[in-house]
Amino acid sequence: MFEFLFKYPRSVYSRGQFAFLGAGPKWMLVLLILAAAAGLAWLIRYRLSQAAPVMRGWRVWVIWSLQTLLAALLLVLLWQPAITIAELKPQQNIIAVLVDDSRSMAISEDGVTRQAQAVKALQNGVLTTLNRVFQTRLYRVDDVPARIGSLNDLRPDARSTRIGDSLKQLSEETSDLPIGAVVLLSDGDDNTGGISADAINALRSRHIPVHTVGFGRERAAHDVELDDVVVAPRALADSRIAARITLHQRGYAGAKINLTVRDVSAAQSSSNQSKTLASRTVTLGPDGNLQTETLMFDIGGAGAKTLQIAALPLAGEENTANNIMTRVVNVGSQPRRILYIEGEPRWEFKFIRQAEEDDRMVQIASMVRTSENKIYRQGIADPKELAGGFPSRGEDLFAYQGLIIGSVEAGYFTPGQQELIREFVDRRGGGLLLLGGEFSLADGGWNASNLTDLFPTTLPTQAGTFHREADPRNGTTHTTAELAPAGVDSTITRLLDDPAANAAKWKQLPYLMDYEDPGTPKPGAAVLANMITPEGRKLPLLITENFGRGRTAIMATGGSWRWQMSSPLGDTAHDLFWQQLLRWLVSDTPGHVAASVPAQMLLDNGAVTLTADVRDREFNPAPDAKVEAHILGPSGVSALVEMTPVPDNPGQFQAAWSAPKTGAYLTEVTAQRNAMELGRDVLTFQRMDGVAENFHTEQNRDLLERLATQTGGQYWKPADLGKLPGAIPFSEAGVTMRETKDLWDLPLVFLVLLLLRFSEWWLRRKWGIV
Repeated sequence: MFEFLFKYPRSVYSRGQFAFLGAGPKWMLVLLILAAAAGLAWLIRYRLSQAAPVMRGWRVWVIWSLQTLLAALLLVLLWQPAITIAELKPQQNIIAVLVDDSRSMAISEDGVTRQAQAVKALQNGVLTTLNRVFQTRLYRVDDVPARIGSLNDLRPDARSTRIGDSLKQLSEETSDLPIGAVVLLSDGDDNTGGISADAINALRSRHIPVHTVGFGRERAAHDVELDDVVVAPRALADSRIAARITLHQRGYAGAKINLTVRDVSAAQSSSNQSKTLASRTVTLGPDGNLQTETLMFDIGGAGAKTLQIAALPLAGEENTANNIMTRVVNVGSQPRRILYIEGEPRWEFKFIRQAEEDDRMVQIASMVRTSENKIYRQGIADPKELAGGFPSRGEDLFAYQGLIIGSVEAGYFTPGQQELIREFVDRRGGGLLLLGGEFSLADGGWNASNLTDLFPTTLPTQAGTFHREADPRNGTTHTTAELAPAGVDSTITRLLDDPAANAAKWKQLPYLMDYEDPGTPKPGAAVLANMITPEGRKLPLLITENFGRGRTAIMATGGSWRWQMSSPLGDTAHDLFWQQLLRWLVSDTPGHVAASVPAQMLLDNGAVTLTADVRDREFNPAPDAKVEAHILGPSGVSALVEMTPVPDNPGQFQAAWSAPKTGAYLTEVTAQRNAMELGRDVLTFQRMDGVAENFHTEQNRDLLERLATQTGGQYWKPADLGKLPGAIPFSEAGVTMRETKDLWDLPLVFLVLLLLRFSEWWLRRKWGIV
């Protein structure tokens, strides 16, 4: 319809420049239009007294407007309007036709694959028409563009699609050729997540328009797809960790689906079967909406674990390959140590230690003040440990990964020790937990210390925030705990796997013997649990926050021991809670060397950037260290990579490497200074090819439209592909010539002329003056 009315394709008007071919100047045209308008107005006003009464109001000016528009249009046509545009010279330019050759193009819809639809669309006269005017070159596109002799050479089996990289490479390889335009036939399933700015700029610099043709349904009819799975890349042995699964569905709203987490490490290395770690049935939400579910599971013993997270297929699913994702977890076996200091003997101290007795990965060294100048030590590894009281040197305190401060007033610690506590969290990256008590938090003067910015709450300014409960057997009310929204998916507060049952379990916990007002949570803090006081007030009970390289938390009670004493025999809620809280406190505490990779799953591309944060004995950055990465991979792959310092980031080292084969890789990063080892760290990553093509298989029309718009091309539906050859010539790339297109003979112009005359006649007739 557009070309019927405007004679030329849209691209002519979007790229061309409007001009008048008439000899008269433009100012004369404007003057004549104004003169015609004024003359018609004067004539109408002059004869207004002789007109019928019905025409002596606003109606006469409607007639004047129509006559003025008609006169203006006729005057414009006399000036010969036209549009000038750059047009490709016939037979002197090359049109590059790119066909997506990846696995997603092999998806069958209505019995025909997407690539077969693309081939049919090209063979339906499009290539023949282009060949009459231009030279055409055929390419298949996956990771890179490759020229092919005919469409019969296409095989939709490539493991990945990198549209932007392919277009950039094509532009570079044909820099000496007159490429007039690019035609891309694809479903837009780009595995890199989008077209890079470099690729767009490479095309723009040569003025090459990309015309995109989209294939594949824009919305699946029946499909469940995992969008992402978040699992901690590191864990302590025998830890309980979470898999946060994000998924969406189409066509199964309200249906039940089973989510599972399986350990496939043993199945990969031997004939053993994989082990199911967690399984839960969930109800699917509305079509297209993202929903997130959390599965908790025990990670097991030390080693590199490969986890397979899956949504079991439902009947009639169009694509079941996007129901599975793989993640790698490096499970460590090195025990973590916590220093626990109490200012008075109390039940909370005893029961926390008992909860950790069966946890071989967390060891507590404790000191309890039994009198003014006497402390009682437990869990020490050496008779000299803590012999002088709380550490006053960094090398002594930094030997621990976590620190618990119970009912101890701030004044017990010297200013130097308080500063050391700050450095323990901020610089060393340790975890700090403060407990409620008679000498804790605001009642212990911590609100006046120089560590207030370290805490996850703004402590009350006044004292008297600690409350001890009366025996509820005498009829008084008592303080109870309940789960907060942020604690629903937390590994710390998950006592039962089912979220609803877990929330109910928290409400059923025995009352707390005491509580303390922890103050107002800071903006970056997370309240995981609340407590309801006898007065009905809701106060935060468990609050956590990240600070510097470490983390801090407040457990605003010293009475959680009743969760053990007053619960039925065999109830593990108390022990499980404290084990999970203390593991959270220390599990992410880094060593002298902390190695990482941006993503532990390398999809279709082995390129990986290794990063290491290196610290000296005092956990200060060590920019002068010698850092190396020792890499072992499948089929005997071995490499020693030297890591170089990152500019303007002391202590940071990086190295780029590429995994040549699919499979799991083990990397040990070591750091030395003056031939003395500072530390080492181990990480794992895995390369998997051909997986990304299974996801997001719906046509990515948005990507294809943006690519076309940003390069000056146009997005086409396959049904409209017959019009493509008419739009191709209008391009500023390649070898061009300036063409002038007349606009005076547009069908739209004659339709407007007829409409103006007809409208005037119809109005006159309606008003009875014809």
